[in-house]
Amino acid sequence: MLGVAKNANADEIKKAYRKAAIQFHPDKNPGDAAAEEKFKEAAEAYDVLSNPEKRARYDQFGHAGMSGAAGGGGGFGGFGGGGFSMEDIFSQFGDIFGGHFGGGFHSASGGGRRVNRGSDIRVKVKLTLQEIAEGTVKKLKINKTVACSKCGGSGAKDANSYATCSTCGGSGYVTRVENTFFGRMQTQGVCPTCGGTGKVITATCDECKGEGAVKGSEVVEIKIPAGVGDGMVLTVTGKGNAARQGGVNGDLQVLIEEERDPELVRDGNDLIHNLNITVTTALLGGTVEVPTVGGRAKIKIVPGTHAGKVLRLAGKGLPDVNGYGRGDILVVVDITIPDRLTAEEKRLVEQLAAQPSFQRAESVKNQNIFDRMKNFFR
Repeated sequence: MLGVAKNANADEIKKAYRKAAIQFHPDKNPGDAAAEEKFKEAAEAYDVLSNPEKRARYDQFGHAGMSGAAGGGGGFGGFGGGGFSMEDIFSQFGDIFGGHFGGGFHSASGGGRRVNRGSDIRVKVKLTLQEIAEGTVKKLKINKTVACSKCGGSGAKDANSYATCSTCGGSGYVTRVENTFFGRMQTQGVCPTCGGTGKVITATCDECKGEGAVKGSEVVEIKIPAGVGDGMVLTVTGKGNAARQGGVNGDLQVLIEEERDPELVRDGNDLIHNLNITVTTALLGGTVEVPTVGGRAKIKIVPGTHAGKVLRLAGKGLPDVNGYGRGDILVVVDITIPDRLTAEEKRLVEQLAAQPSFQRAESVKNQNIFDRMKNFFR
């Protein structure tokens, strides 16, 4: 959206955002819904790219790393223009416009009431390798603030416990004229006293004392897609703490933690297994079992297999969280050498050692296991 290079620095990102924000600002494009959507998309792109943590997550996971709506009715999101309201943009990034525009809503942009927002909640969820491979659903009981059942979250004693706001006269908006880069411009902003409702509470609810929210709990169902990674954060929209006086609930942030598997080590979407075979199997070949996600598979060892050889089980790894195929299982062969031999075993080995095939030692170019795996991938 901002058209910056992947390695753009903070100043370049800020400059690109400012340019896009001025181009698509509602004051320059009155009544243009497409321009307003691009204005929001630019703000979301800047919010991610200007934040090192969010930027790193976006680089690693793409759109899926930005915001999920597990159980909230949506999917994973990215720069879609739907995550920020106009007021969010003006309140968070208004300083970037350099005073060229007013900080409120222009009448052409449609406006809207300012609402309170509940705080976000972060929880950790541990997943097994099989749950990551297949996707899963988790039900968690979350202790949080919930809307007051007595007043319905409004904070008022009853429907008659309101009066007209004296600041805006009940309109919900205040108007001011400002000098901007484009000349004198009239802006209409949400009333700071009533938050755009046009009324104020005169008698508060005796249960929540006017807050509109009380301590409680909720069981939240979280749909976790296949292929998520350790440290990834999924967002369940609207399942955080309830806001004051009927505002917008915060979000529930779900931090993914992978449980360590005893036999398989994750490397991106690939899984690595260290396979120990006997000297005789390495010499003569045979069939062995290796672990897969949720099961076992049989593979053939060809005669003369060296330690460090990598065998690939294509498509048996983890699915990509963005749907781009599936990884493999890489089986790294290691040969077990007996620590001690009986007298008879030693005699037999000495007989083998005298045979022509055992008289020469062929080097594997003095590479360690990691070097051999690099060559394998090349």
